[in-house]
Amino acid sequence: MLEILAITTPIFLLIGVGYVIMAGGIITREQLQGVGTFVMYCALPSLVIRALTQNPLDEVLQPHYLLAYGLGSLVVFGFALLLTLGLQGKSLSEGAMHALGMAASNSGFIGYPVAAMVLGASPAAVLLALNMVIENLLIIPAALILAEAGRQSGTGIVTVARKTFVRLVRNPILIGLVVGVLLAISGLALPGPLAKAIDMLADAAGPAALFVIGGSLYGLQVRGMAGDVGQIVVGKLLLHPLAVLGIFLLLPEADPMLLTGALLFACAPMISVFPLFGQRYGLGGVSAAALMVGTLASFVTISLVIGLMTHYGLLPVA
Repeated sequence: MLEILAITTPIFLLIGVGYVIMAGGIITREQLQGVGTFVMYCALPSLVIRALTQNPLDEVLQPHYLLAYGLGSLVVFGFALLLTLGLQGKSLSEGAMHALGMAASNSGFIGYPVAAMVLGASPAAVLLALNMVIENLLIIPAALILAEAGRQSGTGIVTVARKTFVRLVRNPILIGLVVGVLLAISGLALPGPLAKAIDMLADAAGPAALFVIGGSLYGLQVRGMAGDVGQIVVGKLLLHPLAVLGIFLLLPEADPMLLTGALLFACAPMISVFPLFGQRYGLGGVSAAALMVGTLASFVTISLVIGLMTHYGLLPVA
């Protein structure tokens, strides 16, 4: 147990540092957003580019992983829609936001730092790139298209989809993916100074991301939302990893390293921009509270999953 805590505790200590710094008034919300912008626009794209250019492309593109993680996420996404629309009678926009919270992990800000501690920086960066493909090209677009369709009930689905994809193609992480893939396919090597600068930015991604998450948690409220918040958090931290595990076990010749990485990323709480999306569709309080509870609870669930993987020989811890 001490070995497992040695992995997870530093991660959540960095989150705690961000929280304390914000609570103490040392930095403002605007300054924290500046750090978050640095992570989103500089550090994470650099991390993805480095992963795609420092590893052979055939090792990066893992169809088994994309299929298993993507299908597992879609299963949870569909379950969330069935639960909220079919059984609870919520609106399509509400159901889409619940589905997003359950099926899209905070891969960049929490999943990658955890996986880097467990598997090493290079494999974790490769898995991050794969997760970015699934989340930014599948789960997030599906949720936003459905949410917009629910809010603009007179607008055609094609128009809604087109507007959503126009916004998504400006995503800096997707731009990093495209740049990294083009460099890997062409075989071009980055000039030494540029490669070093990308390395330095990539190395900053994990600590800075955890700091931002901690600061973002300060001031969030949970009161009066226990039902919806609990539903989203249980879906994300329990159902999502179980669905990914189930799909992996159904596929032949599952790579234990890919399975381990998939579970670590699936155990991460919901994406950090979940409250921003939720606010757009009238669920700002619920989504912010779910992010806070999910992030805090993930300390327990991630530690538990690492312990189980170690017990079953998937993850030997020294």
